[in-house]
Parts: sequence; C-alpha cells; structure tokens
Amino acid sequence: MAENETFHYRLLGIDGTARRGEIVTPRGVIRTPAFMPVGTVATVKALYPEQVRDAGADILLGNTYHLMLRPGAERVARLGGLHKFMRWEKPILTDSGGFQVMSLSKIRKINEEGALFQSHLDGSRHMLTPERSIEIQCLLGSDIQMQLDQCIELPAERPVAEKAMELSLRWAERSQQAFEAHRADGRAGPGQAMFGIVQGGIDPELRRRSAEALAALDLKGYAVGGLAVGEGHELMLQTLEATLPFLPTGKPRYLMGVGTPLDLIESVRRGIDMFDCVMPTRNGRHGLAYTWSGTVNLRNAVHAEDTSPLDPESSCAAARDYSRAYLHHLIRSGEYLGAMILSWVNTVYYQELMAAMRAAIEEGRFVTWAEETKARIAAKA
Repeated sequence: MAENETFHYRLLGIDGTARRGEIVTPRGVIRTPAFMPVGTVATVKALYPEQVRDAGADILLGNTYHLMLRPGAERVARLGGLHKFMRWEKPILTDSGGFQVMSLSKIRKINEEGALFQSHLDGSRHMLTPERSIEIQCLLGSDIQMQLDQCIELPAERPVAEKAMELSLRWAERSQQAFEAHRADGRAGPGQAMFGIVQGGIDPELRRRSAEALAALDLKGYAVGGLAVGEGHELMLQTLEATLPFLPTGKPRYLMGVGTPLDLIESVRRGIDMFDCVMPTRNGRHGLAYTWSGTVNLRNAVHAEDTSPLDPESSCAAARDYSRAYLHHLIRSGEYLGAMILSWVNTVYYQELMAAMRAAIEEGRFVTWAEETKARIAAKA
C-alpha cells in the first residue's frame, strides 16, 4: 500500500514540549499545530468554503449530532458524502456527538448501550450508540472520526467523573471494533482514522488511567475531551500536564473545543497538536475581532469615527481595507456584512496564529515568541 493512501503522523520537530508535525491523509497534509474552523452543520458560519481554504485551514470540523438530525447521514451519503456536499476537498474531522447530547438535547438517558436523547429541533427520540456514531461518520465520509464518549459537566464529584471515564473507555473499544468492521467491508478506507477521547474530569489519576487505557488500543490519534466547560484556564492547563505524558509521542494530540488565543499558545507549549473552537466565528458575529494588537469590540462607541483599519498587520484584506468606523456601523446596525467580515478576519487571524507557532517551533524560539505574543494580545486594541 502506497504511503499516500494511508493516514499517518510525522513529528518534525520539538521545542521544549511544543511539537511541529504533519498529519498525512489522502486528502492532504494537515500542518500541526493546527486549528480547525468549526463547520458544525456542513458550513463555517458566514464564510464561503473558499475563504476558509484561503485563510490557511488544512482541515475543518463537522458534527455527528447535528448532521444526523439534519439533513441526515444517509442523505449526505446518497449525495456523495460530506466533502462533495459542502465543496470542501481537504480533510474533515467529525465529532462523535457526545458533547451535543449533553449540552443540547432536551431529555437524555445514558446507559451502557448508548445515549437516548430527544432532538433539540423537533423533539424526536434517538439512540446514539458507539456503533451508530461510527456508522454515521462513515456515511459522512470524514477523514478523522471520534469515538462516542460521555461528557459531564464540571465541577463533578470524583465518582461521577470516574464512572463516565470508565464508560467512555468501554465505548472506545466498541467504537474501534465498529470502525474496523466498516474498514473490513469497505465503508471506511485506509486513509481514514478513528481517535479516542481521554476523559476523567480534572482528576489527574483518572486522566492518567484513561490515557493509558486508550494508548493500549493503539489508535491513530488521541483527543483530550471534557475541558473548556467552566473549569478555568489554569485547571485546564494542569489537566493537560497530568494527561499528555501518558499519550504516545508518535500520534497526534487534539484538545477539543479550545479556545482563546492564550489557550492555544499555552496548550501548544504543553504538547497539543490540534484544536477546534467556535470562538472565531461566533465572536465575530457578535462584533468581537481578534487582531495582533489584542481583541477589538466593534460595538463600542469609541470606534464610531475611527478611520483606521482594524488590523494593518493582518493578511486578510478586510482587516486592512475597512475602517473601524464602518465595521462599528455594520455591527451596530445588525447588517449581515458585519458578521461576514469579522468572521473572515477572525478565521484568518487564528490560522496566522497557528502558522506563527509552527514557524517559532521550527526555529527553536517558541518560548520567546509565546511570551512576546501573549503580551501583545493581552492588550485591548
């Protein structure tokens, strides 16, 4: 089998514990550290696929829960798969739906079989099992598929976190078996991969046990889940430090649902390779822009007559060409164009941030770069 037909990870360099690598897939190379724009329902909100691609994104994220409810995984498969459906030729990672079952469904019941929930759209009832989650992801045709896991709200008592962690491990084994069965019958190809998800709340012992058990399954990659749910920045970093030493160095590491530029920098410093978060587009729709001089709230009246560009350092034409006064007007007026421009600006910024981190690691200056950049983005431009 030719190398370019398979999924594999190449670790290209280390600076401290920050890692520079590549995830090689038949649909293209994912340069790491990487940030995945969130295309939950087969669209990155307010952006054309071409804008996401031109911003520098090598991969984006879709979601099993949302796509199974609308338009339906079987329909997407009949229409040629998720890549063709949304005109995105590069890799796609699909989340398993576990987090959305916890956070969005009206009624849910978790048992050994899976998660019984009521749709937030129409109240219809569904059972999402590890096997069904993998089946949906195979129908969608995603390049990286996630095991179904049980997400819990934090803070949580240790017995609650332990029970959810152990159930997630059993679901990881079932997800792996289902994925291999789909691969055996041709519904999953050699260029596709399944990742496991480390759980355990903020308990270091539970995180270690989860990481070690998942590593024993010899999966293609590993995610750290169950964070960025209210535990705070420092506890998140402490949990990463308690988890990452027990994950294989030769596999990609993905921190789910994170986060702010500061979160990304500090997580890369500790050895994370992949991220996703709705912040760039969600905050953009609400008037918050990320720039190399800090965040800018375009709703504020101070920008009403400011003719300066949003960010002259940005590679995004919109950040350089439109005045802050005009963007303030669009946001305060509720015009669609304001949300579109700021989503574009923020998506480009996040990709520029990742590119800068990759360069700093390659050149052995990540720590210096990180401290200088954190000082700059801590400002309020």
